[in-house]
Amino acid sequence: QVQLVESGGGLVQAGGSLRLSCAASGTIFSIITMGWYRQAPGKQRELVAVISSGGSTTYGDSMKGRFTISRDNAKNRVVNLQMNSLKPEDTGVYYCNAVFQTSSHWGQGTQVTVSS
Repeated sequence: QVQLVESGGGLVQAGGSLRLSCAASGTIFSIITMGWYRQAPGKQRELVAVISSGGSTTYGDSMKGRFTISRDNAKNRVVNLQMNSLKPEDTGVYYCNAVFQTSSHWGQGTQVTVSS
C-alpha cells in the first residue's frame, strides 16, 4: 500500500510564496517520477512540475521561472515544490503524484488560494 502525504498549502497574497511537500510511504520499489498537478474550479487537472528519479524536471508553461521542484536527498521519497511570485490564477487544489514501475498514485490534495 502506497500513501502520499501532502503538506504546505494555504492562503497567500498575490506575489507571495508557498512551499508544498509530498512524502511517499509504504511498499515502494522504484519511483520513476514524483510531482505535482493542480486543478482549479471548473478546469481540468494540469501539470505543475515533475521530477524524475534521475533528477530531470518538467514544468507547466505558466509555472516556469516561478516554481521549483526538488527532492529531499536525505529522504528520496520526499519532493518539495517552492512556489514564488504567486498569482490568483495559481489558486486550486494541488495533488501530489508518484509513478512507479507498475502503478501511479495520487495524494488527497492540498488547497492553495492566492488572493489578489
